[in-house]
Amino acid sequence: MDSYYWLYWLAAMVLALLLEAATVRLVTVWFAVGALAAAVAALLGAPMGAQVLVFLVVSGLLVALLRPLVRRHLKPKIVPTNTEALIGSVGVVTEAIDNVSAQGRVKLGAMSWSARSAGGDPIPQGVQVRVERIEGVKLFVVPAEVPAGV
Repeated sequence: MDSYYWLYWLAAMVLALLLEAATVRLVTVWFAVGALAAAVAALLGAPMGAQVLVFLVVSGLLVALLRPLVRRHLKPKIVPTNTEALIGSVGVVTEAIDNVSAQGRVKLGAMSWSARSAGGDPIPQGVQVRVERIEGVKLFVVPAEVPAGV
């Protein structure tokens, strides 16, 4: 065991782990594991070509197979908050909506919102509407489909 290549592979592993610690994404951890596998191959007496091959195969397999799985589990689930949570909600028109005269209000939950018709058509008072989008403090709504028999 007169070869010290395993030390180079361990140094490469430490470097990859330091780079991984400096990033917020899983970028180099796969190569750190590949370098560890190559270090083991070097300790077992594998020639340099085989060590490089072990490094490339292990790193490549980890990137291809595990990275998508790990990213899926680490990806934060974004929950809509504030006004984003209102999109798709159903409310009732309390003041007829007319885009031409810039009038209209919708009651959504306990709040009354200024509203405009997303399609541009007037919407009479008392109609149920669904929020399509929000711009500033205005809801852009469309008449809601009310299921038959309700």
